[in-house]
Amino acid sequence: MVTPILDNQEKIAIVDKSGMLNFSVNASEHYRKAAEVAEKIQVSYPKPSNIVIAGLGGSAIGGDLLKDWAKNQLKVPIEVSREYQLPAYAGKKTLALITSYSGDTEETLSSFLDALKRKCMIFCISSGGALIKYAKKHNVPYLQVPGGMPPRAALPYMLVPLLVLMEKTGLVKGVKKELDEAIVLLKKISFENGPDMLTRDNFAKTVATHIGETAPAIYGVGVYRSVAQRFKQQFNENAKSAAKWEVFPELDHNEIVGWEGRGEQCKYFSVIFIRDSEEPVEIESRIEITKQIMERRGLIMFDLEVQGKSILAKMLSTIVVADFTSVYLAVLRGVDPTPVQTINVLKDTLAQNCVKEKIIEKLEKSS
Repeated sequence: MVTPILDNQEKIAIVDKSGMLNFSVNASEHYRKAAEVAEKIQVSYPKPSNIVIAGLGGSAIGGDLLKDWAKNQLKVPIEVSREYQLPAYAGKKTLALITSYSGDTEETLSSFLDALKRKCMIFCISSGGALIKYAKKHNVPYLQVPGGMPPRAALPYMLVPLLVLMEKTGLVKGVKKELDEAIVLLKKISFENGPDMLTRDNFAKTVATHIGETAPAIYGVGVYRSVAQRFKQQFNENAKSAAKWEVFPELDHNEIVGWEGRGEQCKYFSVIFIRDSEEPVEIESRIEITKQIMERRGLIMFDLEVQGKSILAKMLSTIVVADFTSVYLAVLRGVDPTPVQTINVLKDTLAQNCVKEKIIEKLEKSS
């Protein structure tokens, strides 16, 4: 019998040339190190009226995860901004969290400049680049995290500091306890879905195998809104696959109709439902009915049951399963998960407009 490619680590390594899979294998350790780094945060700002997290891509998803995790205890509005400017309401009472793993994302640098002009309470998180340089120049508090990783793999170092900062400013509670649980749980998750576990006993490998050449749609609910979004992004960047994400109950008011009478189209999609054994009965029944309707359309469907007790442990453990799945799908499709050639081509082309240089020039001149 021929050994499936996902059960042959030598074949995985041939495709995964830069070792993207290792970030999932070592997820627990990265979150532990991120917690240690985050303890260096020192802030003395008063309670803000609102919070804006400015970032893009892998640096912004941490803000979305924070927003969902804190939704039931944070008493001030929080928004994730993926623009060149902050929202119009941002001002002196705004806590502006400027996040760019590279430190050189032009949209984020522009938001940093905007935050300076509006005299926001600013805190920067980055591995270096222009963001750290100008945070120092303008005496803005910052946290420099370890560099050298693809931004999407650096999620622990971009998310955990946000959580810790929220707790240190007195806006939320329970971060350390939930993070401690998550770190222990991630060891188990990484073992169960890691390369040493055969496909027949490995959820991530099994899902990747059945997704095949379809475009995955990920359906989340509640705090798993951003987890579904992260799942979709990992399919995009790691597996170089088209993917989409939606959220209950909203998707039952529009998305569900899109599958009507689309038999031929449906064969090109698969659907992953993020499920929680503690989901409210109204959500559970809604998901089950939705699945019954979609099953009649012939869609490939999976339930991803979250693990853990605390909200943070549930979110992070599900993300790690998603990360494994996206890398395995890349291997099955014969594509190296690490390079993001299209993004690099886009950035190189945009660089001809010299927008970043103009932003940096203004940062140099601003006082």
